[in-house]
Amino acid sequence: MSEFVTVARVGDIPPGTGNSYAVNDRMVAVFNDGGDYHAIDDLCPHMGASLAAGELREGVVACPWHGWRFRACDGTWCDNPRIKTDHFEVRVVGDEIQVLVPPRPPRVVDGPAPG
Repeated sequence: MSEFVTVARVGDIPPGTGNSYAVNDRMVAVFNDGGDYHAIDDLCPHMGASLAAGELREGVVACPWHGWRFRACDGTWCDNPRIKTDHFEVRVVGDEIQVLVPPRPPRVVDGPAPG
């Protein structure tokens, strides 16, 4: 069962920027969008760049390598809304920014059954 984890304090992430944090063996990008905090998978699904290092404008973060754009609030790829990166619940308790990040599910490998 997952629990909220404190990753930063209010003021640690300047407005319009993001930082990456390791939570439950995952890298998570947490963004401050004008005082609203959002969290998505930090790795761009295109080539693995850190989305936290990207530019955040009007709730959309652009990958710093190739410009793929994702909505920070839900991880939706702006150029094809059927594709998303994982997004995570965020809450602020006192001055602590906390995220709820479930562990990655086990990978299923296709192929012939052992035997």
